[in-house]
Amino acid sequence: GGDHTITYPILQALAAKHGPVGLVHVDAHTDTADTALGESIYHGTPFRRCVEEELLDRSRVVQIGIRGSSYDPDPYEYSRQQGFRVVPAEECWMKSLEPLMGEVRAQMGDKPVYISFDIDGLDPAYAPGTGTPEIAGLTPAQALEIIRGCKGLNIVGCDLVEVAPMYDVSGNTALLGANLLFEMLCVLPGVRTL
Repeated sequence: GGDHTITYPILQALAAKHGPVGLVHVDAHTDTADTALGESIYHGTPFRRCVEEELLDRSRVVQIGIRGSSYDPDPYEYSRQQGFRVVPAEECWMKSLEPLMGEVRAQMGDKPVYISFDIDGLDPAYAPGTGTPEIAGLTPAQALEIIRGCKGLNIVGCDLVEVAPMYDVSGNTALLGANLLFEMLCVLPGVRTL
């Protein structure tokens, strides 16, 4: 539920407790614009605000599935300038993401990590119920590989954003979203799974 602005106050609270946190961010967009439609707090800007407030450990931010349209002529530039690892969707096409997640686990280490999953990171063939769909996205199997690949990390929180069931008469987006949230709960520290 909610758009990606909800992650901003969550990260403010987590950083107040833990200091700057790592971030595994799945999305079609980097969400690092300075402003969007004239607003500084908008679903396309939360991670720039988080950088400005030093809520993120910039050496431990990975953005996966990035592609598509943007208000910025170079939507990846700001992220890369901050030291984020940007993994465009095209680097994920037609392959398992288990090797990538091994690298992500090594990068995150044992320090606090937050998972933020925007449903538009997935291809709209699987999740059309979102406000900003972008073609050529991730598959549900890759989404599971990403989430399950976070098992063992010091996860201090997670979210799933931008689910808009009214845009999907099939109900697939809501079903997928519910399953992704379940999977995120299963990788939290201390949760035992079979």
